[in-house]
Amino acid sequence: MTHRPISSVDALMGLLTGCAGVWDTPDRSGDPVNILDHGLQVAALLAASRPDDEETQAAGLVHDIGHHLVPGDEAGHGTHAATAVEGLLGPRVARLVALHIPAKRYLAATEPGLALSPESARTLGCQGGPMSPAEAAAFAAGPDFAAALALRRADDAGKVVGLRVRPLESWRPVLERVAASHARAGSGGC
Repeated sequence: MTHRPISSVDALMGLLTGCAGVWDTPDRSGDPVNILDHGLQVAALLAASRPDDEETQAAGLVHDIGHHLVPGDEAGHGTHAATAVEGLLGPRVARLVALHIPAKRYLAATEPGLALSPESARTLGCQGGPMSPAEAAAFAAGPDFAAALALRRADDAGKVVGLRVRPLESWRPVLERVAASHARAGSGGC
């Protein structure tokens, strides 16, 4: 399934606002927070751990919008979200969004006793299971390895019911800066 790319920060903010009533599973049997709360928590954790990397923070905010775009596609939700935001937020943000599932597979393969939420543990199988040693080595050598792992760790931690974090509107300037940086890069930096 394909989606129209998100064309503006206003449109993205509208989509994120709509995620307040959307859960990672259509029947709400998955994670205990909705997609908006989850994204806000992940972005807040990334702002604390990677304060100078607004692209990774933006990726954390939007990484699960694929659940809203294509409900029920657990294996593909990262790709759906990446495709939707790439034109607006750039290839690095899209790559990080897409990598949040492979990063889970990497950590499952390389960290014995990795603590995943019950829903993340359940979906690991339909997402390919733990990586093989060859897959893990290739992933570790790929671009943005450290940022992808930071996003994944924040993803696993950002599922706290009732946690108070910055409101969505406070992320608008970050999204605007990331979008403007991508637009400048696309126009040759002029």
